Amino acid sequence: MDFLMDIMEVAIYSCLGIALMMFGNFLIDLIIPCSFPEEIKRGNKAVGFVSAGTNIGVGVLLKAAIASPAAIETAKETLLSGLLGSILYFIVGILFFMLGYVIIRIFNKKYNLNEEVGCGNTAAGIMVAGIFIGLAIVISGVIV
Repeated sequence: MDFLMDIMEVAIYSCLGIALMMFGNFLIDLIIPCSFPEEIKRGNKAVGFVSAGTNIGVGVLLKAAIASPAAIETAKETLLSGLLGSILYFIVGILFFMLGYVIIRIFNKKYNLNEEVGCGNTAAGIMVAGIFIGLAIVISGVIV
């Protein structure tokens, strides 16, 4: 019976993770004002790199958010409280993820990363992807 419960929890957390990943990417799209689907169709490699970086970053944050409640799980921990804890940790993590990028943009006065990415500057896309991955690694270390 424990095996079936474990499988059910894997399914529930996987579905939650997919939904939160989609939500996280939606939020990230708000701070980089260009149409990701349209730019990808045009072959904008910079946007492709940014999209890859945000997906990796959001995945790292999700892993930490889901693992955190499990790490402090007690005998009284319920599936519902674990799911709510994961959602809370993810929301806090994604807010700091977005805030970190905005702060980096504010202090980087030499060029506008969003404009460069929108214009197809591959180097800017790789840089932004790296920023998102780096932020996710740091924030996930705090969450877990």
